[in-house]
Amino acid sequence: MFHHKHPFPLFIPEGATKLIVGTLPPPRFTQRRLKERDVDFCYGSQDGLLWPILDRIFELELIYDNSEAAVLQRKSFLQKRGIGICDVVESSFREKIDASDLGMQKVKLRNMLQILRKHPKIDTLLFTGGNSKNGPEYFFRRHLKDSEENIKLKIVNNEPPRIHQFVLDGRLIKTVSLIAPSGAANMAVGSMQLYKELKAKNPKFNTLDFRVLQYKEFF
Repeated sequence: MFHHKHPFPLFIPEGATKLIVGTLPPPRFTQRRLKERDVDFCYGSQDGLLWPILDRIFELELIYDNSEAAVLQRKSFLQKRGIGICDVVESSFREKIDASDLGMQKVKLRNMLQILRKHPKIDTLLFTGGNSKNGPEYFFRRHLKDSEENIKLKIVNNEPPRIHQFVLDGRLIKTVSLIAPSGAANMAVGSMQLYKELKAKNPKFNTLDFRVLQYKEFF
């Protein structure tokens, strides 16, 4: 089996208030077999949509290649905005070498509660996916359960994007389960009533436009 280790350390600027939380980047980042337009940083897959979404929201004019300049652009943006990235999965094993969340086995999670305690200004977790099996919200819930600290997510809004909150050492932290920034989630977007309504008003409106609208509210 392929041991899929997370290739990137945590990136959490001093004083960060928001934390992007996903699972694992595609295995090729662990294998160091990057494609031409991959960026060697979190969410750097040329097929991923997180950075194109943020690029449009903040007009960043990002570079999409393997260069150090592309990495520095993204780190600079995160530092200025007080946004960190800390995926919940440290490693997993795979029978098939692909990027599917469902393919992860024997998953080892990062100690998110410990990380949050080290960064006391973080008040929002932005999950890049929901509570479906092996998604970031799913694993965070498992981490809370395994911690035996009796911390539970309380629902705030059950409509997409689902919003919860929990209390850690007297500190209120919000979680937002965003639409996954991957092509695999496009079918789910297409089935959403709001997307259908916006598409009916503007036939050129697409799933990326929909994500931009959603992400803009929380970033």
